[in-house]
Amino acid sequence: MQLPKVLESNAKVRFQDCDPFNHLNNAAYINYMINAREDQIDKFYNLDIFKLAKTQGISWVVGTNQIAYLKPALLMEKVIIDSQLIRYTENQLCVEIRMWNHDKTELKAVLWSAFVHFNLLQQKRWNHDQRLMELFQNVHEPVAANTFEERILQLKPQKV
Repeated sequence: MQLPKVLESNAKVRFQDCDPFNHLNNAAYINYMINAREDQIDKFYNLDIFKLAKTQGISWVVGTNQIAYLKPALLMEKVIIDSQLIRYTENQLCVEIRMWNHDKTELKAVLWSAFVHFNLLQQKRWNHDQRLMELFQNVHEPVAANTFEERILQLKPQKV
């Protein structure tokens, strides 16, 4: 069975995550996007990162985040969050996560997160095992951009 390369889920912007303007707080975007990615990889790839940490002592830690806020997400708005693995190495992953309005006609935010594979027991960077590398090879979906800034320019709607 072919695994999907772009994963998608829904969320609703909640009151406690909003600023006084009823916009999703800038820090909350990352929480919504990372939580969606965690749920997506568990659902679509059967990859439970918390179970891996508990049973094997391995996980991923965030190395860097780059986020662009393009349009506000509003209180009680239903949003779609999609994500894909855009780069990987023997011990690092780079994931692009996008937040859209309910019908994917308006891009609200884009996040690039780099995750470092980490051995929790030995407290050091750790190489992915063969099973993980095979999964990454099967679901890898690169983008046609070398930098985050270039990617944002590709994704922004062009004005006529």
